[in-house]
Amino acid sequence: MNAKDLEKKVKNKNKAEDTAKEEKEKTETVENTIAEEKAEAAGKEKAAEEPEKKEPEKEKKEKKDKKDEQIAELNDRVLRQMAEFDNYRKRTVKEKADLILNGSEKTIIKILPVIDDLERAIANNQKTDDVEALREGFDLIYKKFIKILEGEGVERIETENKDFSTDYHEAIAMVPGMGDDKKGKVIDCVQTGYTLNGKVIRFAKVAVGQ
Repeated sequence: MNAKDLEKKVKNKNKAEDTAKEEKEKTETVENTIAEEKAEAAGKEKAAEEPEKKEPEKEKKEKKDKKDEQIAELNDRVLRQMAEFDNYRKRTVKEKADLILNGSEKTIIKILPVIDDLERAIANNQKTDDVEALREGFDLIYKKFIKILEGEGVERIETENKDFSTDYHEAIAMVPGMGDDKKGKVIDCVQTGYTLNGKVIRFAKVAVGQ
Protein backbone atom coordinates (compact mmCIF):
# COMPACT_ATOMS: atom_id res chain seq x y z
CA MET A 1 0.00 0.00 0.00
CA ASN A 2 1.42 3.28 -1.02
CA ALA A 3 1.31 6.46 1.00
CA LYS A 4 -1.56 7.84 -0.99
CA ASP A 5 -3.80 4.86 -0.34
CA LEU A 6 -2.93 4.94 3.37
CA GLU A 7 -3.79 8.58 3.62
CA LYS A 8 -7.08 7.95 1.88
CA LYS A 9 -7.86 5.08 4.24
CA VAL A 10 -7.11 7.26 7.26
CA LYS A 11 -9.36 9.97 5.94
CA ASN A 12 -12.19 7.53 5.36
CA LYS A 13 -11.75 6.17 8.87
CA ASN A 14 -11.78 9.65 10.39
CA LYS A 15 -14.83 10.52 8.31
CA ALA A 16 -16.62 7.39 9.51
CA GLU A 17 -15.74 8.22 13.12
CA ASP A 18 -16.97 11.77 12.68
CA THR A 19 -20.19 10.50 11.13
CA ALA A 20 -20.67 8.02 13.99
CA LYS A 21 -19.94 10.78 16.49
CA GLU A 22 -22.47 13.07 14.86
CA GLU A 23 -25.07 10.28 14.84
CA LYS A 24 -24.37 9.62 18.47
CA GLU A 25 -24.71 13.31 19.34
CA LYS A 26 -27.95 13.52 17.37
CA THR A 27 -29.25 10.42 19.16
CA GLU A 28 -28.30 11.87 22.56
CA THR A 29 -29.90 15.18 21.64
CA VAL A 30 -33.11 13.45 20.62
CA GLU A 31 -33.07 11.34 23.76
CA ASN A 32 -32.44 14.42 25.91
CA THR A 33 -35.25 16.25 24.17
CA ILE A 34 -37.61 13.34 24.69
CA ALA A 35 -36.56 13.12 28.34
CA GLU A 36 -37.08 16.85 28.81
CA GLU A 37 -40.49 16.67 27.16
CA LYS A 38 -41.43 13.72 29.36
CA ALA A 39 -40.23 15.56 32.46
CA GLU A 40 -42.12 18.67 31.42
CA ALA A 41 -45.27 16.64 30.74
CA ALA A 42 -44.88 14.88 34.08
CA GLY A 43 -44.44 18.22 35.80
CA LYS A 44 -47.57 19.61 34.17
CA GLU A 45 -49.49 16.46 35.05
CA LYS A 46 -48.32 16.68 38.67
CA ALA A 47 -49.19 20.35 38.79
CA ALA A 48 -52.62 19.52 37.41
CA GLU A 49 -53.09 16.75 39.98
CA GLU A 50 -52.09 18.86 42.98
CA PRO A 51 -55.19 21.10 42.91
CA GLU A 52 -57.31 17.98 42.59
CA LYS A 53 -55.64 16.58 45.70
CA LYS A 54 -55.91 19.87 47.56
CA GLU A 55 -59.55 20.38 46.62
CA PRO A 56 -60.86 17.32 48.49
CA GLU A 57 -58.86 18.37 51.57
CA LYS A 58 -60.44 21.81 51.39
CA GLU A 59 -63.89 20.32 51.02
CA LYS A 60 -63.16 17.94 53.90
CA LYS A 61 -62.11 20.87 56.10
CA GLU A 62 -65.22 22.82 55.13
CA LYS A 63 -67.42 19.84 55.97
CA LYS A 64 -65.66 19.41 59.31
CA ASP A 65 -66.09 23.09 60.13
CA LYS A 66 -69.78 22.86 59.21
CA LYS A 67 -70.23 19.81 61.46
CA ASP A 68 -68.48 21.59 64.31
CA GLU A 69 -70.84 24.54 63.88
CA GLN A 70 -73.87 22.24 63.89
CA ILE A 71 -72.62 20.45 67.03
CA ALA A 72 -72.03 23.77 68.78
CA GLU A 73 -75.50 24.96 67.76
CA LEU A 74 -77.12 21.74 69.03
CA ASN A 75 -75.20 21.95 72.31
CA ASP A 76 -76.34 25.53 72.76
CA ARG A 77 -79.94 24.57 72.00
CA VAL A 78 -79.82 21.65 74.46
CA LEU A 79 -78.35 23.85 77.20
CA ARG A 80 -81.05 26.49 76.66
CA GLN A 81 -83.80 23.86 76.73
CA MET A 82 -82.37 22.36 79.92
CA ALA A 83 -82.30 25.81 81.51
CA GLU A 84 -85.89 26.47 80.42
CA PHE A 85 -87.02 23.09 81.77
CA ASP A 86 -85.26 23.72 85.08
CA ASN A 87 -87.01 27.09 85.39
CA TYR A 88 -90.33 25.44 84.51
CA ARG A 89 -89.76 22.71 87.12
CA LYS A 90 -88.94 25.26 89.83
CA ARG A 91 -91.98 27.36 88.90
CA THR A 92 -94.23 24.27 88.93
CA VAL A 93 -92.93 23.18 92.33
CA LYS A 94 -93.59 26.66 93.71
CA GLU A 95 -97.08 26.74 92.23
CA LYS A 96 -97.87 23.32 93.74
CA ALA A 97 -96.56 24.43 97.12
CA ASP A 98 -98.69 27.59 96.94
CA LEU A 99 -101.69 25.51 95.90
CA ILE A 100 -101.23 23.16 98.85
CA LEU A 101 -100.83 26.04 101.29
CA ASN A 102 -103.49 28.34 99.87
CA GLY A 103 -105.74 26.04 97.83
CA SER A 104 -108.61 26.41 100.30
CA GLU A 105 -108.39 30.21 100.35
CA LYS A 106 -111.47 30.80 98.16
CA THR A 107 -113.58 28.35 100.15
CA ILE A 108 -112.55 29.89 103.46
CA ILE A 109 -113.37 33.36 102.17
CA LYS A 110 -116.87 32.12 101.32
CA ILE A 111 -117.25 30.55 104.79
CA LEU A 112 -116.22 33.69 106.70
CA PRO A 113 -119.66 35.36 106.30
CA VAL A 114 -121.22 32.26 107.89
CA ILE A 115 -118.90 32.69 110.87
CA ASP A 116 -119.99 36.33 111.07
CA ASP A 117 -123.64 35.22 111.11
CA LEU A 118 -122.92 32.66 113.83
CA GLU A 119 -121.18 35.28 115.98
CA ARG A 120 -124.16 37.61 115.63
CA ALA A 121 -126.56 34.77 116.43
CA ILE A 122 -124.60 33.89 119.57
CA ALA A 123 -124.56 37.54 120.62
CA ASN A 124 -128.35 37.84 120.06
CA ASN A 125 -128.88 34.61 122.00
CA GLN A 126 -127.61 36.41 125.10
CA LYS A 127 -129.93 39.39 124.52
CA THR A 128 -133.27 37.75 123.67
CA ASP A 129 -135.52 35.02 124.97
CA ASP A 130 -137.30 34.55 121.61
CA VAL A 131 -136.42 30.91 121.00
CA GLU A 132 -138.32 30.76 117.69
CA ALA A 133 -136.41 33.73 116.27
CA LEU A 134 -133.15 32.14 117.34
CA ARG A 135 -134.14 28.84 115.76
CA GLU A 136 -135.03 30.52 112.48
CA GLY A 137 -131.74 32.44 112.56
CA PHE A 138 -129.65 29.32 113.06
CA ASP A 139 -131.68 27.51 110.39
CA LEU A 140 -130.90 30.29 107.88
CA ILE A 141 -127.20 30.16 108.79
CA TYR A 142 -127.19 26.37 108.34
CA LYS A 143 -128.85 26.58 104.91
CA LYS A 144 -126.43 29.32 103.88
CA PHE A 145 -123.50 27.16 104.92
CA ILE A 146 -124.85 24.10 103.05
CA LYS A 147 -125.34 26.23 99.92
CA ILE A 148 -121.71 27.35 100.07
CA LEU A 149 -120.55 23.74 100.40
CA GLU A 150 -122.73 22.67 97.47
CA GLY A 151 -121.16 25.45 95.41
CA GLU A 152 -117.78 23.85 96.15
CA GLY A 153 -118.98 20.40 94.99
CA VAL A 154 -119.87 19.03 98.44
CA GLU A 155 -123.07 16.94 98.64
CA ARG A 156 -124.77 14.98 101.42
CA ILE A 157 -125.02 11.22 101.04
CA GLU A 158 -128.68 10.31 101.10
CA THR A 159 -129.58 7.52 103.51
CA GLU A 160 -133.35 7.64 104.05
CA ASN A 161 -134.98 4.46 102.68
CA LYS A 162 -131.80 3.66 100.77
CA ASP A 163 -130.33 0.22 100.26
CA PHE A 164 -127.13 -0.26 102.20
CA SER A 165 -124.10 0.27 99.96
CA THR A 166 -120.48 -0.12 100.99
CA ASP A 167 -119.65 2.55 98.40
CA TYR A 168 -121.36 5.22 100.52
CA HIS A 169 -122.32 3.74 103.89
CA GLU A 170 -120.51 2.41 106.93
CA ALA A 171 -122.60 0.01 108.99
CA ILE A 172 -122.08 0.59 112.69
CA ALA A 173 -125.10 -1.47 113.84
CA MET A 174 -127.34 -4.26 112.57
CA VAL A 175 -131.00 -4.05 113.65
CA PRO A 176 -132.73 -7.49 113.65
CA GLY A 177 -136.45 -8.20 113.30
CA MET A 178 -137.23 -5.28 111.01
CA GLY A 179 -139.12 -7.35 108.45
CA ASP A 180 -138.29 -8.37 104.93
CA ASP A 181 -139.03 -4.91 103.54
CA LYS A 182 -136.35 -3.36 105.79
CA LYS A 183 -133.74 -6.08 105.42
CA GLY A 184 -130.56 -4.67 103.87
CA LYS A 185 -131.88 -1.10 104.05
CA VAL A 186 -130.64 1.88 106.05
CA ILE A 187 -132.76 2.18 109.19
CA ASP A 188 -131.06 5.17 110.75
CA CYS A 189 -128.19 7.59 109.98
CA VAL A 190 -125.95 8.23 112.95
CA GLN A 191 -123.55 10.53 111.11
CA THR A 192 -124.11 12.22 107.75
CA GLY A 193 -121.70 11.36 104.97
CA TYR A 194 -120.48 13.68 102.20
CA THR A 195 -119.00 13.52 98.71
CA LEU A 196 -116.74 16.05 97.03
CA ASN A 197 -117.23 16.22 93.26
CA GLY A 198 -118.52 12.63 93.34
CA LYS A 199 -115.76 11.28 95.60
CA VAL A 200 -116.69 10.07 99.08
CA ILE A 201 -114.81 12.18 101.63
CA ARG A 202 -116.78 10.79 104.61
CA PHE A 203 -118.93 7.65 104.68
CA ALA A 204 -122.35 7.89 106.24
CA LYS A 205 -122.47 5.91 109.48
CA VAL A 206 -125.75 4.01 109.52
CA ALA A 207 -127.76 1.27 111.18
CA VAL A 208 -128.91 -1.47 108.80
CA GLY A 209 -131.99 -3.68 109.00
CA GLN A 210 -131.34 -7.41 109.37
